[in-house]
Amino acid sequence: MRAWPALEIHHGDTATGEIVQALLLDFGLLALSSDTPGVSCAFFEDADSRDRATAAMRNEFPQLVARALDVPDLDWAARSQASLRAVRVDDIVVAPPWDVPATGTSVVIVIQPSMGFGTGHHATTRLCLAALQRQDLHGLGIVDVGTGSGVLAIAASRLGAASVVAIDGDPDAVASAAENLDLNPGARVDLQIGDVRTVALGPFDVVIANLTGGLLIQAADRLRALTAASGRLVMSGLMADEEEAVRRAYPGLRVARRDQEDEWVCLELAQNRL
Repeated sequence: MRAWPALEIHHGDTATGEIVQALLLDFGLLALSSDTPGVSCAFFEDADSRDRATAAMRNEFPQLVARALDVPDLDWAARSQASLRAVRVDDIVVAPPWDVPATGTSVVIVIQPSMGFGTGHHATTRLCLAALQRQDLHGLGIVDVGTGSGVLAIAASRLGAASVVAIDGDPDAVASAAENLDLNPGARVDLQIGDVRTVALGPFDVVIANLTGGLLIQAADRLRALTAASGRLVMSGLMADEEEAVRRAYPGLRVARRDQEDEWVCLELAQNRL
């Protein structure tokens, strides 16, 4: 039986746990479970990824207690996700297949929880879903960069976008998004595997980039190029202490709106007007 490299982290509060999760995502985090309040177990593809994540976490959060362990493959992924329930963000409900609400006036998006984390339970996903609902997407072209589970691309389509492209450099993420697209037959999304920094796309009326602060800075030139002159760039995945550095990477764009949940920030950028 395979044993999965894991890291047990005693982080205490939920906000700290989410910040730690954001750091671990840069090291190939597969899934995160929390059966005990204040304690999470992070799973990795291989021991090297776990060890590098451990070193980075101890450097960033020396006060936290963490221990490496190997967890037998006893369907832990399914068990860790089984307690998830539907999440409402304004008029959108993101639901796992086992908790789909009765038909009503809300837009219901069904997402199979998996390694993509895009279940609506993370603050950055909720911030982006709220941002999409504030805009009239009818007739617009949308691109979702780093689509993960595909939840934001599916939402854009369900909200009336004329065309939606979803791109991710991880084939597993695109496969997960394709499965979720099948669960939402009313959505139309063009899924693509590729690096946004090199693929030929755009421009788009709305660009969604729920990444990390570091990636938003690295891909700044490309994300600006993807955004039409009259368009909007919706960015999240950055934390409040990264905001200044991220903003500096986007000269010529103004902050049309800023929202924050806990330590997480969502920025809507638009072209400066003369």
